This record gives sequence, structure tokens and C-alpha cells, in this order.
Amino acid sequence: MTMIDQRLQKLRARRSGADRATAVATDQQIEILRKQVLGEAYERRAGGKPFTRYALGAMQEVDPDYTRISVETANRVENQLRQRLAADGLDTTYRLQGSVPLNVHIRGVSDVDLLTIGLGSLYYATAGVRAQRGDYSPPLRDTLVLLRDLRRMSEAALRAAFPAVDVDTTNAKAIKLSGGSLARPVDVVPAVWWDTVQYQLSGLEHDRGVSIYHKFDDVTINNLPFLHIKRVSDRDVVAFGSLRKAIRLCKNVKADSEEEGTVIGLSSFEIAGLLYHADLTALRAGAQWELGILAETQRHLDWCYQHPAEAQALMTPDGSRRILDTPEKVTALRRLSMEMDKLLRQVAREQNAVLYLQESPSLESSRRAVEQLIVQ
Repeated sequence: MTMIDQRLQKLRARRSGADRATAVATDQQIEILRKQVLGEAYERRAGGKPFTRYALGAMQEVDPDYTRISVETANRVENQLRQRLAADGLDTTYRLQGSVPLNVHIRGVSDVDLLTIGLGSLYYATAGVRAQRGDYSPPLRDTLVLLRDLRRMSEAALRAAFPAVDVDTTNAKAIKLSGGSLARPVDVVPAVWWDTVQYQLSGLEHDRGVSIYHKFDDVTINNLPFLHIKRVSDRDVVAFGSLRKAIRLCKNVKADSEEEGTVIGLSSFEIAGLLYHADLTALRAGAQWELGILAETQRHLDWCYQHPAEAQALMTPDGSRRILDTPEKVTALRRLSMEMDKLLRQVAREQNAVLYLQESPSLESSRRAVEQLIVQ
């Protein structure tokens, strides 16, 4: 079996959930098998051109039914937690964060991050307008104490609510649930609200942050998950849906590369951040010429590699930090860029008879060969 045949096989397993079937309930395992037999629309495209089929498939969103089940499973966990924690005197509210609500997840069986936000105490920016006006009352209980209790009580509540589920409490930030009666794995992430300066001014929830509890260090970590989702989603609308496709493409290439032994140490958050800065005009063209998304993704990553100073100045969409803030991430970018170079060249060779005769066509000619093609 060739490398691209193996990648197509892994892509199919990843999207159908077959790669993680043991992490879900038995009825879901049967459904995964059924959908894998049926196949997906991308598998019937680009006949005889496997690299092209892989590139197109790697861009597509996961079956919406799978995403719906992920959200419903998180809701089921939420309902149990809310009731049991309330019975113990702890009020909570819940939100989703991560790749699933942003719709850039690449697995049919994808972990869902469920923020479990303790109420009655929070952190806030003292420079914010509400803080300056004295709008914040003294908390009912110390925030760090609340978070310790929230983590401990959540672990106990989840074990009681889901006796057949594997409740893994060894992770510092999340309680990881899988198997048993759950249709999808769920990561429960204890936190409290963090009222940022901007949130105190706007009152808009996407400006509000969360402080996530680190169990082993007994500290909190400030995050802006809703601002990240809002800004990437808004930019994707302007890009006519092509930004999300570019992010999924990179995540799938990363997943396959790592299975083949090339580690690419960039998180989903960082990959989304890098593609956030890609050329919007070129991405918009991908709404008509889908392989143009591959061309722009390769071009942008290559530009980042060729212009390290400028690339290392790029900020995450939420503005919280530089994306490439360590030498290891710069190395990871180079590896991802090289993987995208290889994929682009192979797709171009499949689509262009002249380039097919060249073992390694130039990247510029490869981009020109694919960026305005309609693939059936």
C-alpha cells in the first residue's frame, strides 16, 4: 500500500470515528461501522487522483450528525454535573470551548471540552470600568478554594453519575470521560469567570475570559476561548468558509505526519492562529476553486517559514500572545510547511500533465496549476 493510500485510509477512519471506536458506547460503535461502509461524498471525487482526493477530504467538516452527538453528550454530562453539584451547594454554569464549537475538529469521535464554571466567585481585571466603579462585591468564598472544591466535587459527582464510564482524574486541567454509556469522550474543565477589561466595557460574552484550574500546581490559567471562536468564525465568514477548511487541512496533515513519525508540535489553537493571518482574497477564491485553499495554505506557511521575524510577530486571534513563541514552535512550523509543500506538488502533478513529468515541480508553478481548478 502506498503512502497516500495509507493516508486516505487513516483519513477515512478518523472522520468516521473508527480510529476511536473503543472510546464510545456500543450502539455508537455500530453506527460508526455503518457510516464507514457507506463512505462520504469526497471519496467519490477526483477519480484516479488520490492526492487530490486526500486534500479535498481533509478540508471537509466532520459529518454534522457526529458533531451533534458530541454536543448532546456534553449536554448529558452537564445535566448530571449541574444537579449533583447544586445538591452539594455549588452553583455552576457551562460552556463549550475548543475545536468542536468552532467546527474545525477532524475526528468523528472528537473529545468535547466542557467548561464547568463555578459561580459565587470570580477573577476580574482591576483596571476595568466596572472594577473602578466598585461594581464587584467581595466574593462569597475565596476563588482558589472554590476551584479546589469544584475539581474535587466534580470528580466525585462524575464517578457517581457514570459508574460504567472511565473517569480519568490524572490530567491537571481536565477530568477525562470516555467509554461506558457515553456516545463521545468529554473533557470536563473546572474554571471560574475572568472579567477582562474589554468585557467590563462591552458586556459581550465573547470578551469574557475564564480562569482554568490547574489541579497539581494549585493555580489558575487565564484563557479567552470565546474570543478565539468569535474572531476565527467572523474571519471564516469573510473567507466564505475557506478558513475553516484550511485549518482542517493542516490538522489532518499534522495528524498523518505524526503517525508517520514527523512530530509537528503545534496545537489546534496555534494552527488556527497561523491560518487566521492567511490572505483573505486567496481564501475567498477557494469557495469556487477548492484547491485554491490548498494553494493559499501552502503559500502562507511557506511565507511564514521564509520570513521568520515577521512570522514570530504574529499574534493569536484573541490577542493574548505570539503564536510562535518558542523555538520548538518555529521548528514545528517548518515541518508543517514542508509537509504542505509535498502535498501541493503531488496534487499539482495529478492535475497537470506537464508537471506530472517533473519529479519536484516548483511551488509557484504548482500553485498556479491548482488554484483555479474545479474538481468533480
